Amino acid sequence: MKILLTALNAKYIHTALALYCLKSYAKEFQNHIAIAEYTINHQEDFILQQIYRQQPDVICFSCYLWNISQISRIVDNLKKILPHVMIILGGAEVSYEAEQTLQQIPADIIIRGEGEKTFYEIAKGLITNTLSLENIDGITYRKGNTIVTNPNRAPIALDDLPFVYDDIKAFQHRILYYETQRGCPYNCQYCLSSIEKGVRFLSKQRVEKDLQFFLDNHVTQVKFVDRTFNANAEHANHIWSYLIEHDNGITNFHMEITADILQQESLELLKKARKGLFQFEIGVQSTNTKTIKAIQRNTSFEKLKGIVKQIKSYGNIHQHLDLIAGLPYEDYASFRNSFNDVYALQPEQFQLGFLKLLKGSGLRKDAEKYGIVYRKDAVYEVLYTNELNCDDVFRLKQIEDMVETYYNSGKACKTIEYAISFFETPFDFYEALGDYWLENAYNEIQHSKMELYTIFYHFVCDTECTAQYKDILKEYLKLDIFMNDNVKTLPEWLEEGEQQKQKRWEYYNDATLIKQKAVHLSEQTAKQLSKRCHICFLEYDIFSENKCKKQTAILFDYGKRDAVTKKYQYYQLV
Repeated sequence: MKILLTALNAKYIHTALALYCLKSYAKEFQNHIAIAEYTINHQEDFILQQIYRQQPDVICFSCYLWNISQISRIVDNLKKILPHVMIILGGAEVSYEAEQTLQQIPADIIIRGEGEKTFYEIAKGLITNTLSLENIDGITYRKGNTIVTNPNRAPIALDDLPFVYDDIKAFQHRILYYETQRGCPYNCQYCLSSIEKGVRFLSKQRVEKDLQFFLDNHVTQVKFVDRTFNANAEHANHIWSYLIEHDNGITNFHMEITADILQQESLELLKKARKGLFQFEIGVQSTNTKTIKAIQRNTSFEKLKGIVKQIKSYGNIHQHLDLIAGLPYEDYASFRNSFNDVYALQPEQFQLGFLKLLKGSGLRKDAEKYGIVYRKDAVYEVLYTNELNCDDVFRLKQIEDMVETYYNSGKACKTIEYAISFFETPFDFYEALGDYWLENAYNEIQHSKMELYTIFYHFVCDTECTAQYKDILKEYLKLDIFMNDNVKTLPEWLEEGEQQKQKRWEYYNDATLIKQKAVHLSEQTAKQLSKRCHICFLEYDIFSENKCKKQTAILFDYGKRDAVTKKYQYYQLV
């Protein structure tokens, strides 16, 4: 008996935690179970052939919003070329409306909700030839021409689940996912977590043992999948304290938190963390109080704002803030306000998402009430609402693209900061930039990094409120370019003359100046400096309040990158 656990991850660097949880829990049948991970970027024909060549008896797919459409087509074809194979589906995308899913996808069984014990019972029954689906909780399955739904599975004690990462070599160069709790105490109506009541936690001793494994093996990044990491302050503080105390100087831990409930005790603890040790994802979703009430988010933006600012003042934690477009009672003007409110907090990442009407969520049930019209197939994304028409949604999508292209990528953060000062609000800047892209059809083709900088430069030159400052903005773009990359070739509008190249060597040879401005580089020879660093000449002093015309020399150190912003360090020489 060969059971194949399969997932289509969003990217290669991701790992399908669910598959490893299932296999680890069914450890006594390890010799019968294999894992095959693919990505949504693989050709479906490639995946089909790879699975076929393994000739499994049972295929289990981990189904989520981003892969269900492909899995549906693959299952349909697998049933044609391997008609004897049992196909089992599990995951968030099939756990709700399971009967309807079996009417649409020719699978045999759906595992609803928490799957470890359910999978174990199915695997044991198949391998020992004692399978009795009628006696297994948590499944929906075919019985002849009918579809049967068994009672829900009782929640499992988390400490009964084995740790899944026994061989770290198999996960080199990939993000590892880890959970210390299941469930969520909140009732956000756009989220499936609102369906599962109560929160269960791993014991402190178990968590410490697991975390030490990551630390000992110098894992690059661990992402907690806990829905609200700090739902229990004592649990969160214990983990933060342990990681700060046992920090290996390498591993980064990503958590999704609710910022407005953080207590001062937690903040004082986080202040001690190594720069880059923690990364927080914080869902704001909207700052419209009527919207927040409708989605039962029950958060205080004023409290959240204060906490985010306090964490930012520490300078040691990367913060990722989210907004959702398409929520009830949020029109274009209201979303503009929400955007500006969150943008003012200057998070390291600012994500504009669009409402997805997930199966089983409260907003999907109330879609007609709020006039939310959404795509029929996954990812069930909003098309328009009572408050946002289709034009609004598509315009916000272009703004989202500009935020991703220039802000979240970090490509032009300093330039944007200055350019925004000439617009009424940050939202208006990104709106104008998005309109410029559409007018020039830049959205129709891919662009290199340098082409993106060139487009931005043309935008500020062609826009009335920034055109007169284009020379200063060009200098900001130079700063951004060299802060992100050790660039060898510049676009025509930034090319240097021979005089600047000669001047650069004079600075490399000025040991006194180097020692004064960047003491850690003082032992480097001029040749060594030229290999490790770059000196850029600006025609304006962009660091002064009046941005006066004055040549400024900036040294960029490509051996030293900021752990939070990921920017290379730079030093003003003159």
